[in-house]
Amino acid sequence: MQALFIGQAYIDVTFLTDCLPTGDQKTIAQDYAISFGGNAVTAAFCCAKLGGKPELLCSQADDWLARMFQDMAAKYGISIHGRKVEESSLSFIMPNGGKRAIVRCRDNDFLHPFPPLTLTGLKALHLDGHMPDAALHYAKACRELGILTSLDGGAVRENTDELLAHIDVAVVSERFCEQLGKSVGETLAYLRSKNCPVGAVTLGDQGMVWYEHGGPDKVLPALSVPLEKVVDSNGAGDIFHGAYISSFLIWPDNGWDQHFRFARGASTHAIQHLGNEASLPTIDDIRRANDSFDEKAAAA
Repeated sequence: MQALFIGQAYIDVTFLTDCLPTGDQKTIAQDYAISFGGNAVTAAFCCAKLGGKPELLCSQADDWLARMFQDMAAKYGISIHGRKVEESSLSFIMPNGGKRAIVRCRDNDFLHPFPPLTLTGLKALHLDGHMPDAALHYAKACRELGILTSLDGGAVRENTDELLAHIDVAVVSERFCEQLGKSVGETLAYLRSKNCPVGAVTLGDQGMVWYEHGGPDKVLPALSVPLEKVVDSNGAGDIFHGAYISSFLIWPDNGWDQHFRFARGASTHAIQHLGNEASLPTIDDIRRANDSFDEKAAAA
């Protein structure tokens, strides 16, 4: 096992339509995709597509959707450590104009404790904050062993503040900042106060503000993708996380500027495709994306 990813598993149903019917209305979608979903889950699949050997600790039911998910994981060589729930979770996603509307049907009422896992050979741990007891347990264990710990801070969760004390790379969202009631700069200062060596706030199509090992705040602009090329932005952030973990595994001596630029190319590729599976990049896809688009001008 090179990397362990912990989070909530979904089956994603993504569809393109100009309107969502209500009442007795009907409409026909222009296109659709069915794939794996979930923050850490999608990151794990990205890592596998890029040649990594991830394992995944996630929710798992005993139903036909779970069997579909297991088939998807087997295709990518991902070992699943399931934590029992009654029902599989579903997401219904409607991309539109570079944004996306989502309806989630989630079961995170776990029926058993999280499983004990052997960490021999592990080089990186990535968490999305779901399954908070397992996240905290494995973050502490990995930090003590000198294994890289990474957090996708898409939202502030019940033990986020405690968890951050054991995180090496904290990449959080604008929503995270809003929930804290802090600006981007204040959020980065907060991550520094938790002793996170690398911290970042992602700003969607405005790029990212980040720091590394006590250095100053820096801006990594987004790449300028024409709106007509943007098909589906859902999952692009998760692919960003999976790509920087992959970059760390492939090129451990590189700095985080290089890891994040690699990840930026991965998410740039992702937004041009429908559904999470079609969005997964190869290394050549990432290089092509980085070579094809200029950086946006940094926001004032």
